[in-house]
Amino acid sequence: MTTAYGPQRRQKGKDTAVQGTNDSSVLSKVSAAVHGYFRDTFLQHFVCKVSRRAPLINRGYYVRWKAVDQCVKRFLQVTAECPLRQILSLGAGFDSLFFRLCAEGCLDHCVVFEVDFPDVTRRKCELIRSNDALREMLESQTTFCAKGVNVSSAQYRLVGCDIREELKVEEALRDARFDSSAPTLILSEVVLTYMETKCSDAVIQWAAKLLPQSLFVLYEQIRPHDPFGRIMQEHFQKLNSTLHALRQYPDIAAQRARFLEKGWECCECVDMNDFFLNLISEDERERVQSLEPFDEHEEWHQKCSHYFILTASQGALMETALLHHTEAPSYGLSCSRSVLTARPVPLAVEGLGMSCCSISEDRLLLTGGSTRGGRSSSIRLLHRGPEGWRNVSVETSADPGVRLYPTATVLPTGGVLVLGGRSSPLSPAKGLLRVTFDLSNPLSSGESANICVEPTLCTGNAPTPRWRHTAALCKHGGDDFLFVFGGKNQSKVALGDGFFLDLRLMQWTEVPVGGAAPVARHSHTACSYQGGVVLFGGLGANGAPLGDTTLLKPRDGGFTWESISVCPRPTPRYSHCACVINDSLLVVGGVWLHADDVPGVLVIDLKCGRSTEFSLDTSSVPRPLMLHSFCCEMIGAEEPELLLIGGGGNCFSFGTHLNPQPISINLH
Repeated sequence: MTTAYGPQRRQKGKDTAVQGTNDSSVLSKVSAAVHGYFRDTFLQHFVCKVSRRAPLINRGYYVRWKAVDQCVKRFLQVTAECPLRQILSLGAGFDSLFFRLCAEGCLDHCVVFEVDFPDVTRRKCELIRSNDALREMLESQTTFCAKGVNVSSAQYRLVGCDIREELKVEEALRDARFDSSAPTLILSEVVLTYMETKCSDAVIQWAAKLLPQSLFVLYEQIRPHDPFGRIMQEHFQKLNSTLHALRQYPDIAAQRARFLEKGWECCECVDMNDFFLNLISEDERERVQSLEPFDEHEEWHQKCSHYFILTASQGALMETALLHHTEAPSYGLSCSRSVLTARPVPLAVEGLGMSCCSISEDRLLLTGGSTRGGRSSSIRLLHRGPEGWRNVSVETSADPGVRLYPTATVLPTGGVLVLGGRSSPLSPAKGLLRVTFDLSNPLSSGESANICVEPTLCTGNAPTPRWRHTAALCKHGGDDFLFVFGGKNQSKVALGDGFFLDLRLMQWTEVPVGGAAPVARHSHTACSYQGGVVLFGGLGANGAPLGDTTLLKPRDGGFTWESISVCPRPTPRYSHCACVINDSLLVVGGVWLHADDVPGVLVIDLKCGRSTEFSLDTSSVPRPLMLHSFCCEMIGAEEPELLLIGGGGNCFSFGTHLNPQPISINLH
């Protein structure tokens, strides 16, 4: 008996787990609606209690809602003159689409059919029947039933059926008076991927065959193989809700080919980064960005790069343009197949938003950042001895305060200057800190280091408090200056101003700068180079990554901006690290919107503008390596290596992943 019914029990357990994703999803949708991301007063009737989600979750569910809403509204627009049109929602769960559209007056000559597991539709039926606000949206002659068609009204039919069972679905829809000849929108939001791929393929093919005038709208996940994708898959596997479609259809091209092969005449598909940046108006984007304090840009773009919206059409609806897919610009990724090897360093160090700097050949100072347990105000010291790197216990003279995304610069006269950072997106750190230490004292095992932390007062017009900015040393009039550029604060999405700090006088000083200044940005890099500074990349004010390389070059009486033409064009990115070796700029990691891979190491020859991309071999790294919100230092002269420390973040609703140990990249 156990053997015979084991597979059935396992499948029932998986089905129950999949049904549980509905409850989690509707809670997140309610949170986004309550916080003004979109208007839907009916969703809250499908939950027991309104729960507040993080801004990242609210944004993620907003872009999902917006993409589906635009497709639905476009379908209703182009079929407005039809005597009958239908919406068929597969795996609808506790979606409130019918009630919202009905309240908006969008359902003339339209019937909404919802199909889901019988257990789900029975629960939904009871919620509707017992709730005045929901029941009042239905006609008085509406019937409620415990089986089959749970709710039946003139414009709304709720059907309990397993959509994997094609014949039963057709029979149930006939009982619900579904007209397969009428123009129909089929909607599937993260439903088909929970099925075995042969089953979801059959649903797509069945819909194409049954509905000659139809539009299929699909919202699901893609890109399973990069670090974020691996963590995403692990999350759903733990929930017993494996994402099956990812294996056979891992990207947009495969999804488009899938629908065309299954009988659909036309198919368009974009990921959610493309949708948000190109298919939503600038005013709407600005409205959304103003709703809540937000500083999880890396996680936002990674989430959006792993979800897509697809429309497939046939018949008279084939000309319905819902998604305008544009080819991505061509960058130089295919020009180099060179590989650098990334190896883990046996040292427990994690955190995001830290700054690091080399204070001697064998010591690294880490400042600020956030760890798994929360925001950190600590200053940490790493020491390399004969047996490798180790953490050194530190005693500080004062609490440096919580600072995420500060800068830490080694001063020519000794010590480190810490500038900026934040404790929250509403609380930027103010003032500068000078960190000093005794380098003459050897650090034996178990010995602690004494570090002096004290505020540094500067005269002149200081920059407004900020984070995600850059600070680099430069020369002017024979003196050392600190050049601070860009960043963001609680009122500006991106800053484009530059400031000079005279390190001899500790005075903020105006220095003449000519040429066209780089656009406003944050999460970029700036490195000292030939008495000036070289800037690369960053995230622009419009929310799109940048890929430009710009020099701040010394000249008589000041500096001038000069743009470098780089070939092949680097893929725009931000939240990376960079350093200069001789006349080469090395750009490491970061976040980009390019689909096929994650950033490795980009080398730009600053003399001739030639660029080369190196991918990273991370096969020896035991956990997914997320190269954003990390810090980096060049170690060694004869055999240089990059030491990458920290990095990671919240992987949408899939959990927090922080790189648990540093990574070494040998550049020899």
